[in-house]
Amino acid sequence: MKIAIAQLNPIVGDIEGNCTRIINAAADLAKSADLVVFPELSVLGCPPWDLLERDWMISEVFSAVESIVRATESIGECGLLFGAPVRGENASGCLFNAAVLAAKGEVLLVQGKSIVPTYDLFHQAKYFRPAASVSTVSLKGKIIGISVREDAGIDRSSDCLQDVGSRDPVAELVAKGAQVLVNIAASPYQIGVDQVRHDHLKSLFLKYRLPIVFVNQVGGNDEILFDGRSMAFSSNGDLAAVGPAFEEWTSTVDVSANSVCVPFQPLDRIQSVHDALVMGVRDYVHKCGFTKAVVGLSGGIDSAVVCCLAVEALGPANVLGVTMPSQYSSKGSVEDSRLLASRLGIEFKVVPIHSIYSAYIEALSSVIEGVQESVAAENIQARIRGNILMAISNRYGYLVLSTGNKSELAVGYCTLYGDMSGALAVLADIPKTLVYELARYINREREVIPATTLEKPPSAELRPGQVDQDTLPPYPVLDGILISYIEQGLSPSQVAERGYDSETVSWVVQAVEKNEYKRRQAAPGLRVTSSPLGIGRRVPIAARHR
Repeated sequence: MKIAIAQLNPIVGDIEGNCTRIINAAADLAKSADLVVFPELSVLGCPPWDLLERDWMISEVFSAVESIVRATESIGECGLLFGAPVRGENASGCLFNAAVLAAKGEVLLVQGKSIVPTYDLFHQAKYFRPAASVSTVSLKGKIIGISVREDAGIDRSSDCLQDVGSRDPVAELVAKGAQVLVNIAASPYQIGVDQVRHDHLKSLFLKYRLPIVFVNQVGGNDEILFDGRSMAFSSNGDLAAVGPAFEEWTSTVDVSANSVCVPFQPLDRIQSVHDALVMGVRDYVHKCGFTKAVVGLSGGIDSAVVCCLAVEALGPANVLGVTMPSQYSSKGSVEDSRLLASRLGIEFKVVPIHSIYSAYIEALSSVIEGVQESVAAENIQARIRGNILMAISNRYGYLVLSTGNKSELAVGYCTLYGDMSGALAVLADIPKTLVYELARYINREREVIPATTLEKPPSAELRPGQVDQDTLPPYPVLDGILISYIEQGLSPSQVAERGYDSETVSWVVQAVEKNEYKRRQAAPGLRVTSSPLGIGRRVPIAARHR
């Protein structure tokens, strides 16, 4: 059986556009395939969240589904499988996250997802009812077993299993005679996930000895990044096809034949993070209807990396770099910013803030005693810079990319309405140590980011002689504690048992907890790890716990 994989990048809510792309791709791929497969929720885009509660939008989805089904009349005997929300026949008002199979102008099967996730990112149980049963379907002489993401174990966690007991939808499909297994998914990227998916799909083949096709969404939708990496295993268990990461892709594979084995190469860790962020910036800017971005360049490594990612995503003609020196800014920082902009070929502006800062201090001196010697004076500088960037955005339609990293965001080493201003926080899930790795990756072929930027001690340059380690532990120590506490869920005492100073651990943990209010007001941040500080994190602000 020849199955065409259509790894597409839908736009959430663009029902007409997504529908047109599905129909056009199917018409082309059907020329050489028995079945064309699109990702989960490909008609509406994923994740749709509360769009699913707008009845008029669901009506538009249903109309689009009918259009796609009608379009199969013109593609011969080929089947078309795609994802969409549907209503159950006997469950008035209830939606199912379903795979719809159509051929020759008719619906052959609507298979709802049985295992509906309740975990941080998607919480589909709020919108969808679990399917009570699974069914196979015959197409072109083969019995097909169709599942939607978690039903085949993709991204499945214990949180998904409420109300389904010990059900195994794939085992049920096999018991009903399935000869080919197809899974449609919108499985998000995180570091190393492609290896996990490959190993899981291979284990399914070894268990059931049936060809398996996994079709995944690609693209960035708000904070969530989908890497694609669709895969197909043929009847002899060889990997017959594997899609690229972070780009659209189509391919037709004969899963019944002893096809040539394609080698599986796991994504390089740093390259995949880099490419995921580039895709995330590009899709966020373009899907929001913009073309250009502005980055505040401080001469530091964070803003340099963000600027490089923006240029890769949008092109140098669509990125503006702005440096805003104060009396505390070093000459080297300004020159490093200028040199970076020159190497990237972007427009570069210098907007000094000395006089604006002086006006602030003068105005506040009668209200805040000793304002110039306080942390408030440092934050004023950051807020002036944020206002300048937002003014440029307001006047010329540039999206502001904020440059703070995960380490800073975790402990509140950032300024509300200052350096946290922006439409998208590109490095919000990137620890400082990983920022350095990204910088070295960007410089892998030639020096783009000046060597002095990588070598000098990190500094906000908000007071004379300031460096980050005046306030923070060394970044390798800080990141190690944060990974243990936030990503791995260890208690402070357990973190200290790993060899970290207990007082340092205590300080970091307290800083994390007391700065939740800042993170709640931060720009959306691109997600690359299993424990970001933005979407999916539900920690109370007004709380008191040890």
